Amino acid sequence: MKVDVLLGLQWGDEGKGKIVDVLTPQYDIIARFQGGPNAGHTLQIEGDKHVLHTIPSGIFHPEKINIIGNGVIADPFILSIELAKLVAKGVNPRVNLRISKRAHLILPTHRMLDAAYEQAMGTAKIGSTLKGIGPCYTDKTARYGLRFGDILAPDFREKYNALKQRHQNILASYHFDFRSQLIDKMPFDEYEKNWFAAVDELKTFPLIDSELYINKALAEGKSVLAEGAQGSLLDVDFGSYPYVTSSNTITAGVCSGLGIPPSAVGKVFGVFKAYCTRVGSGPFPTELFDAIGEKIRANGKEFGATTGRPRRCGWLDLPALRYAIMLNGVTDLVMMKSDVMNDFETINICTGYEVNGENVQDLTYETLSNPVTPLYNTMPGWKQSLAGIGSYEQLPEKLKIYTRYIEDAVGIPVKILSSGPGREETVQR
Repeated sequence: MKVDVLLGLQWGDEGKGKIVDVLTPQYDIIARFQGGPNAGHTLQIEGDKHVLHTIPSGIFHPEKINIIGNGVIADPFILSIELAKLVAKGVNPRVNLRISKRAHLILPTHRMLDAAYEQAMGTAKIGSTLKGIGPCYTDKTARYGLRFGDILAPDFREKYNALKQRHQNILASYHFDFRSQLIDKMPFDEYEKNWFAAVDELKTFPLIDSELYINKALAEGKSVLAEGAQGSLLDVDFGSYPYVTSSNTITAGVCSGLGIPPSAVGKVFGVFKAYCTRVGSGPFPTELFDAIGEKIRANGKEFGATTGRPRRCGWLDLPALRYAIMLNGVTDLVMMKSDVMNDFETINICTGYEVNGENVQDLTYETLSNPVTPLYNTMPGWKQSLAGIGSYEQLPEKLKIYTRYIEDAVGIPVKILSSGPGREETVQR
């Protein structure tokens, strides 16, 4: 068997969680391979809204195993809150959640470092979610990090204190008094106390060698769906650096984030919105600063699932989409939030950029690093509700034309189209 991959092709927030939930019945195992609580995967099931940050989006199917892979980083306290919310809604994650022993821990002081770094950067700040993501991945790379397997060690508290002291020394160099700061509206000491209580709770969950678990499952003929977080244009190597996340968000990250060989990768589902959004700082060629941008934000309820910040909105960017498809080896496209565009008379699609008087068709180092002027093709809107539509044939003709235009431009078929936030509002071809 192969590991199929589902990931975002834009700057995150594409709607990956919903599609993972829709596809989960076809798989035995759902595995997150990177990112942490900076992710916000929103699912709407029978009218009930759920937001997941660390837990894979297949958790609502009790017969399917969900794995937090080794490439993921997790804050035990945030994870414990997420687990409690699931239990409150009748879900028992103890039945089907597994956590890799190699997944790294986000400490309370990682979050303080995140805040200190952003404060020090002033107007040049990255736009971090302040969840401790960057500092935790930094410790992982520098080989100082703590992992879930460490919480089982008798000297875990000593290891924790040693890393905490290292962080305190860095914070002192920034003149950052972390004890006077709040984490999620809590004093540091209170957050730390809750953090350790969460660690004790997580000790009772199955902690596994996820790379062995997944490869043995593949050998037994079981199917696996790898779930990505953030989006391809936030990849630490190929995104709009330095305004990126701290992990590899592309298909290549599946191999290191789950411990599988490249030959084990099967289908790659690339998820994108019918328009573009971005949270935080960084280049965004098609961003709209007018009433149209506000309308997209209002129609799409474009506010961060993790931070609550309003998302920047703009037209679909085909050069960026082609670039992400190339990086990921996408086999199947998934277009989300078509319904957000239902009442637009016309819709623009970016077909290239004007750079120094030239028409540039590719997303390059220069076009990601410098201001560009987007070049647009204008298409008619479909001016019709998508409510109740269950098949591709029922879609408005002008939406089909919009979809075919995208397919022709990127050379990959749109196999799934979302017509609304609900699980059932999904058209599969």
